[in-house]
Amino acid sequence: MTGLKKERLECPLMEQGFARSVPMKERLKRLYDVLDHEDTLAILISADPDAIGSAMALKRLCWRKVRSTAIFNTHPIRRGDNMALVRLTGVKLRPIKEFDPTRFTRLAIVDSQPHHNASFEKLSFHIIVDHHPLGDSVKAPFVDIRPHYGATSTIFTEYLKTARIKPSAQLAAALFYGIKTDTMNFVRGGIQADMVAFRYLFGFTNMNVIQSIENSEITKNSLTYYRKAMANLKLWKQFAFTHLGKVPNGDICVQVADLFLKLAETSWSIASAVVGQKLVVVFRTHGYRRNAGKLASKLFSQWGRAGGHKTMARAEVPLKELKGMIKDESEVGKLVYGLIRRHSSTRKKAKTN
Repeated sequence: MTGLKKERLECPLMEQGFARSVPMKERLKRLYDVLDHEDTLAILISADPDAIGSAMALKRLCWRKVRSTAIFNTHPIRRGDNMALVRLTGVKLRPIKEFDPTRFTRLAIVDSQPHHNASFEKLSFHIIVDHHPLGDSVKAPFVDIRPHYGATSTIFTEYLKTARIKPSAQLAAALFYGIKTDTMNFVRGGIQADMVAFRYLFGFTNMNVIQSIENSEITKNSLTYYRKAMANLKLWKQFAFTHLGKVPNGDICVQVADLFLKLAETSWSIASAVVGQKLVVVFRTHGYRRNAGKLASKLFSQWGRAGGHKTMARAEVPLKELKGMIKDESEVGKLVYGLIRRHSSTRKKAKTN
């Protein structure tokens, strides 16, 4: 890619990341081997608490290791808690429209992978750190992907500890909140490593900051969408589903899906909406025998991107791929509802037989 240095000979491309047995000291050394004091590093994220905390941690790890570091966010932040997190931690996020790859010699992506975003697939990343399932053709000089971890913030906490870097109060709060939200207080995932990192960060985190962030989850603008979600809510068996129509971004689907998962009668919560020219569907579930990632993939991967973890997943489908099944945008919610109901009925018949 124009403007980027050629890969250094001592850092060949990694395809599958590290084996679990590789110690943290060796991983940290590999990370630093990829970097040079003259490098300019761009960190690309899709901003949520886990991604923000991870990007802040990588920037701290690279302090005095590279010439400069900038963090770019792929979409505007509209969730109240995320806005509060950015404000209270002081992290500087630049909009993706300002990103010029020719101005950076090293590119990193954290809490995500290149195939998660179509605009990233053509970029040559040097650092990829994530806890989502490993995608196809993930290659970079440094790859650390751990799907068994509850949060990418846990991975970066381990790197900080290995580098003997004590996190500032702001960085600790971001990582702490990243683990807290991605594991939903360890209800929807997490392993011992997440708990160890969480406990470690507790000693550096101002709980008043965390409380302020959590109390900022709902904004005045989001109330309109909550009202619509309630009006369109459909409940059957252990499923809760709602379609929000046209929304400015998919974050509201995440908030609504998290909210409806708290209903006593549900173990599945699904929220969909139209964002631009795409259908976005967010899945949430709890329970050992359920798998949100598999359900999202089964229902929507034939038309777009779909997948995720056992307890949380997402699908994004271009509306043009659905033209043969719907007359116009107003029928999208009905289509999603029908697909979910049909899947539920098929599973019931399979169990009966």
